[in-house]
Amino acid sequence: MRLQVKLSGFGGQGIILSGYIVGKAAALYDGKFATHTQSYGPEARGGACAAEVIISDDKPTDYPFVTDADILVTMSQEAFETYKPLLQRNGTLIYDKDLVHIHDVPKTVKKHSIPATKIAENLGNKIVANVVMLGFFTRVTGAVSKNAMMRCIRESVPSRFLDLNMRAFEEGWRWSETPRRRRRRSGAA
Repeated sequence: MRLQVKLSGFGGQGIILSGYIVGKAAALYDGKFATHTQSYGPEARGGACAAEVIISDDKPTDYPFVTDADILVTMSQEAFETYKPLLQRNGTLIYDKDLVHIHDVPKTVKKHSIPATKIAENLGNKIVANVVMLGFFTRVTGAVSKNAMMRCIRESVPSRFLDLNMRAFEEGWRWSETPRRRRRRSGAA
């Protein structure tokens, strides 16, 4: 299996860190081959930015850039508009439903949304929205194991924010249950 993953948003959302965590978790803790590249505009915060991760189970990646995304994770409207053309017709789109309004996406694309920023705000700091999204991404795609991601997060975030980040990851992981399942568990139809 070879996966091309594009994570995107705007500067200040932790997109670059997210790509680093996905790549490191895949390579060091899941024993896969992975490359990570990043790009961002001249603005420190607010400008477009993206991280690309190529993950392969069986051989080193021969080209480190995403050309046809199997998975597009997007946390801003500008990023969605910019990178939507890279998404394969049978790919997976994961987006922050409060920040991104999708349109013109082929019906064959699997779409998954989460209010990542709102969940992070409810946890006390919207800065962990990227980690909420990582939990959701991990559960929805299975591209990287939960244990590998959690281990990498522990090693990658400042210790004073570790508990908050771990709770953010778990919230994203839990959110990935479908609304239908949530309704059934709560007794609604």
